[in-house]
Amino acid sequence: MEGKGTRIGLGVWVVLVLAFLYVPIVLICLYAFNKSNVQSWPIPGVTTKWFSPAIHNPDMQVALWLSLKAAALATVSALVLGTAASFGVHRFRFFGRELISFILVLPIALPGIITGMALNSYFVFWKVNFGLWTIVIGHATFCVVVVYNNVLARLRRIPGSLTEASMDLGADGWQTFRHITFPSISTALISGGLLAFALSFDEVIVTTFTAGAQNTLPIWIFGQIRLGQQLPQVNVVVFLVLAVTIIPVALAQRLTRESGILRTE
Repeated sequence: MEGKGTRIGLGVWVVLVLAFLYVPIVLICLYAFNKSNVQSWPIPGVTTKWFSPAIHNPDMQVALWLSLKAAALATVSALVLGTAASFGVHRFRFFGRELISFILVLPIALPGIITGMALNSYFVFWKVNFGLWTIVIGHATFCVVVVYNNVLARLRRIPGSLTEASMDLGADGWQTFRHITFPSISTALISGGLLAFALSFDEVIVTTFTAGAQNTLPIWIFGQIRLGQQLPQVNVVVFLVLAVTIIPVALAQRLTRESGILRTE
């Protein structure tokens, strides 16, 4: 049983960690409504005048569209590959199974700059033109991990008796998958897809090495911050991206609470 001092200390530590993580994000959101184009604190006033120029910025729109396409394609690829890999690892026993599982999970642990440099060298070696598909391949390397982990964890929670009962009642493999397995993993697929989309949409390091001359939204934001000429618009775009990104993350977090196997009314 922790003492009162320990609980207070842990509470203070949690507050400090949360402040370290979220105070800079809150400041960026406040700067989106800054009346002045100079980032200073406290802000001299509140306005929404930067929203219209930011939203109608043609370079930002092109970068946003490219980011959305890359994130959607990377998510679809991750759903297909990650689900197939999770079924293979879960259903079959073979030599090197744990090694394959480790290799599948490794990309999420590697620094993005290493993954980006490796992919860049690979594309240059094979003379692959940089573009949308090189971005998708780069993003899929870590999006697959999210889907794989979600689906594998859900498969391990499905009682084997359900599949056996379905087979005993005369269902074939496809019917068992359609009526038992797929409903059981559906929320894991959705949550994995949402997280994969959010990760892909926000990725900047891997994108930098695989995009070539094209600008995705994170690269556009980084470039504008470096030049410092359109910081008010950048703050608005960052605020909007944060607001939109919260939605899939929150949905995925909620869906991971549900097993998809047993439901209560």
